[in-house]
Amino acid sequence: MAHYATALPFIPQRRTLATLRAAAAACQGCDLYLKAAQTVFGEGVVPSRLMLVGETPGEHEDRAGRPFVGPAGGLLDESIAAAGLDRGTIYVTNAVKHFRWEERGKRRLHKKPSWGQVEACRPWLLGEIEIVAPKLIVCLGATAAQSLLGAEFRITKSRGKIHKREAMPAVLATYHPSADLRAPMPADRARMKAELIHDLKAARQYLSTR
Repeated sequence: MAHYATALPFIPQRRTLATLRAAAAACQGCDLYLKAAQTVFGEGVVPSRLMLVGETPGEHEDRAGRPFVGPAGGLLDESIAAAGLDRGTIYVTNAVKHFRWEERGKRRLHKKPSWGQVEACRPWLLGEIEIVAPKLIVCLGATAAQSLLGAEFRITKSRGKIHKREAMPAVLATYHPSADLRAPMPADRARMKAELIHDLKAARQYLSTR
């Protein structure tokens, strides 16, 4: 069996959202496909002025084959609505397209993808960005932000700021909804949700001037 360190060999020459999604279903660009139920590709309006990029599919997404359909997706939907945005007008995807997990008894627990896996999957994300043509990308969580802004990026230092790179739409990074759900204290969960909504409002404000 061939082993690849990148998804590049699987990227189709003719790139549309449909051809990318179909090709991604057979991706073996890293070893995550071996244990995941399926590829979880992005979905939403194309083109879209706003693109949300999460980190990696979770348990619910892996089974459904769609991004942000589990508890984190529910919290994201609440936050999008609270920020005055409409998910029906947004393109939503993940930096890594396969669920990475470790077995704990009978449960499959989420495990953060390695940097090599993030790098391997980047061609799919760049393909989506090319087709969706967003004015702003909101990265949800450190892994998503690092996939576009570099491994040294830290949410704790640069959350909520607009970052601009050559040949790239503007990027704003904020918390992943699952980080809010994992916070042990109610006060921390309330604060993180408020800050997520604040950052999504900042995204809406930025787009209103573009």
